[in-house]
Amino acid sequence: MSASRRSGTTDELGPEEPEPGGAELLAALLDGMDAALCALDADGVVTHWNREAERILGWSAAEAVGRQGFSGWAVRAADAEEVQGRLLSAMDAPGRQVHEFALVTKDGGRVLVRMQSAAVRGGDGKPAGVYCAFSEVHAQIDLERSIALSEALFEHASWGVVLVDADLRPAVVNEHAARALGVGRTAVLGRPLADLLGQGVEELESALAHVLGEGSPPAPAELWVSVRSAPDKEGGGSERRCWRSGFVRLASPLAEEPVPLGVGWLFLDVTEAKQTEQEASQLRFRSQQLHRAARAAAECEDPTEAATVHLDFALAGFADHALVDLLAGEDPVRLVRVAATPAGAPGPCLPVSKAGIPVRYPEGHPAPQCVARVGSVRASAGAGAGAGAGAGAADWASVRQWPEGSVHALCAVLRSRGRTLGVVTFLRGPGRAAFERPDATYAESVTARVAASLDLAQSAPR
Repeated sequence: MSASRRSGTTDELGPEEPEPGGAELLAALLDGMDAALCALDADGVVTHWNREAERILGWSAAEAVGRQGFSGWAVRAADAEEVQGRLLSAMDAPGRQVHEFALVTKDGGRVLVRMQSAAVRGGDGKPAGVYCAFSEVHAQIDLERSIALSEALFEHASWGVVLVDADLRPAVVNEHAARALGVGRTAVLGRPLADLLGQGVEELESALAHVLGEGSPPAPAELWVSVRSAPDKEGGGSERRCWRSGFVRLASPLAEEPVPLGVGWLFLDVTEAKQTEQEASQLRFRSQQLHRAARAAAECEDPTEAATVHLDFALAGFADHALVDLLAGEDPVRLVRVAATPAGAPGPCLPVSKAGIPVRYPEGHPAPQCVARVGSVRASAGAGAGAGAGAGAADWASVRQWPEGSVHALCAVLRSRGRTLGVVTFLRGPGRAAFERPDATYAESVTARVAASLDLAQSAPR
């Protein structure tokens, strides 16, 4: 057979001759191994040589079996004695022996191999020979590096690593990914992604399905997601995170045709960087809007028109509606509506005429509070106390006499030359974020210009 030699020497490696067909079965088993296998008897004669050994060195089983050691063909003459001694020493040593040395290929080349050898004992228990398994060192090193890399990724990586199976369920996660998902490493396994993520899960599942079907994308993707186990932010909803994600399709290396094993998903939380980038972009845009508003307002002959022009430019990307109320009395606070955007579809802020009748704001309304505090006041549907706090979200705007559908409000005081002139109320509809501190800062910049124009309008001779 290709891996054995029918002789008395071969008999020494076993207690009895294999039954008919046993030699062929053994040859098939040895030839099917991924490792190169060979055997030497107690005298150092080669008795077995499989196909992987033939592939690595080029010597066929017919050329190798029956040779006295490796001298003169598989090793250099200068190394033959040392190699032979190291291999046969395994007969007198317990367990396996590991050696690294250079072998000679049939075409005269040299290949460095790592060889493991172990003694084979006969029926009387005495050493009958040595079995050896060897592989090219670079292949072994590549394997060890792959294993080391895999272990490092799943234990020590500073970014999330998730192995998702063909059903789009996590099969393996590293410590970083488990912390990001807010669950333990074992608790996440086998669960649908929708159990772990809220917003953004559809986009993630679509990306994973695409990678399974089409292969890895050419560049990382930035996915905004919300983690279900994350604590809710004040005002509702768990905090959204931006994960820069890369995807790699995994296929079995043991099959002739690639068999998909799943997708390797690697991600890094870049939320802070993206938020900083967005805030910088937003700041540039708002500065440009203030500059454009100043140039447009300079062309207006009517100071009141100039005030509304400032608000029209401020609304772009900032709010859906703007209401302007001027102060008509301070004890109690009375406010008169002088300009507003349309209650229905978005439109320009225009002057309104209500014959100087104050708006009937209920007690605790944010607009009078803004005048009393001489500072901005933020409010959202379902948050905080005050007028109409017990009403549903649908009634929240109507109770406060704001346009229907408003769910977030920011009241900014109008002041000019040390005097309080009134209030500008900015409103946002559903689907938009609540007003935050940077929004209040921007609103103060806008209202300062609006107040200057309205003060000029009030001071103009009638």
